[in-house]
Amino acid sequence: VQLQASGGGLVQAGGSLRLSCAASGFAFDDYHITWFRQVPGKEREGVSCISNSGGNTYYADSVKGRFFISRDNTNNVVYLQMNDLKPEDTAVYYCSAGGPDYYPGRYLLQNAGYFSFWGQGTLVTVSS
Repeated sequence: VQLQASGGGLVQAGGSLRLSCAASGFAFDDYHITWFRQVPGKEREGVSCISNSGGNTYYADSVKGRFFISRDNTNNVVYLQMNDLKPEDTAVYYCSAGGPDYYPGRYLLQNAGYFSFWGQGTLVTVSS
């Protein structure tokens, strides 16, 4: 089982990045995916989640309207398009997979323990 997050980097405030999470070794289209982020010394924060079919998405208030999650079940990839980035978006971003039950998005973003598989994280740094 592997979740490989990529796409992080250094960007100026107002810029954009697209993160990717490539999955292998499990039935990807049976699993819901959530992006979390964490700043050293702070609690992990749920950012966005997407159901296994892609039909349901949810966003944290802090990123709503700026971030967009999508998935390609043919190629086993989830994307997080991040626009209008702010310095407070600076963090290590992790993708995670959980299933089979889908709970309300707010629950999934607040319950990292639900997720069975985790990627290694990709660093996003937004300069002011």
